[in-house]
Amino acid sequence: MKKTIALLSLAAALAAPLSAQAHRAWLAPTSTSLSGTDAWVGFDAGMSNGVFIPDHAAMRLDNLVVTAPDGSALQPEHMMQGQYRSTFDIHLTQNGTYKIANVGSGLMASYMLNGERKRWRGPAADYPSALPAGATEVQASRNNSRVETFVTLNAPSETVFQTTGEGLELVPVTHPNDLAAGEPATFKFMRDGQPAADLEVTVARGGLRYRDAPEEMTVRTGADGAFTVTWPEAGMYWMNAAVRTEAQGEALASNTSYVGVVEVLP
Repeated sequence: MKKTIALLSLAAALAAPLSAQAHRAWLAPTSTSLSGTDAWVGFDAGMSNGVFIPDHAAMRLDNLVVTAPDGSALQPEHMMQGQYRSTFDIHLTQNGTYKIANVGSGLMASYMLNGERKRWRGPAADYPSALPAGATEVQASRNNSRVETFVTLNAPSETVFQTTGEGLELVPVTHPNDLAAGEPATFKFMRDGQPAADLEVTVARGGLRYRDAPEEMTVRTGADGAFTVTWPEAGMYWMNAAVRTEAQGEALASNTSYVGVVEVLP
């Protein structure tokens, strides 16, 4: 249950409007493009006020999945959770692109029982049977969050870009490990398997600690879910999008969010 609560809390935080978002989640690699017969990449993961600045809380990695270029699952190594950040390494032995993702999903519900407001959190499959008999005034919402990044050993590949059809997912048009300052890059957002149109996407460059300007920009997706970013400078970038929908009929309210981290080279 602690694992489920942690994932739901992350999903709720990411789905909040950016103006109300106290802390931002991120999953940052030490490098994204490597060469050789094998390589190691380290990762930091946290929740913080400024992206890539570990100053609030470590990210729980209970639901971390590393997908190798051939589609198989790869076990992360040397995992550790500190006060402000979690860390781990992955050993790259296959040529191609790897996806590193921390995905959370579940359901939150509140209800009245014996004159008191109660709350329940758990897997969506357990709702509503997990609620106690006599519960009234039930309000429930589904939550889905995805925090991910990509790294490539030698030649890039595309197998890891296959979508699951659940939540917000990024579909690269421009490969995320082939980004350069001053050049445009195009991506698409899918929501539950369909193009996510008219979605606001926030893009922020790391290194805020060493400058006064936040250097954030916002773009919107088109009818096909696509958006284009021209990178002003080299650096590590944080991309975030979130969708919140109200309950309609039998459809529950939902909070869905995405965070992606990419490296832009000079």
